[in-house]
Amino acid sequence: MARHSKYEKERRAAETARVKEIEAAWKGSLPKPVAEAFVNAVAAARARPPQGPFPNMPPGTRPNPPKREPRPTKEERNRRPRD
Repeated sequence: MARHSKYEKERRAAETARVKEIEAAWKGSLPKPVAEAFVNAVAAARARPPQGPFPNMPPGTRPNPPKREPRPTKEERNRRPRD
């Protein structure tokens, strides 16, 4: 666990308080039905369980394909054509 200086802790606390003030002001500026719909949508999103793997993927498969072609094996690189 990292140690943070007193100054940094105070700065982070001030940032958090300021963000909460900005969020409260933004939510206060919204019309009542829009604000309720937003709060309900956020609550529904947080209540959803984490998404599992896609159904067509076999277990143990990485979700992203490799970014480049795999390097050829040593035997393939050193193979000389026979005359």
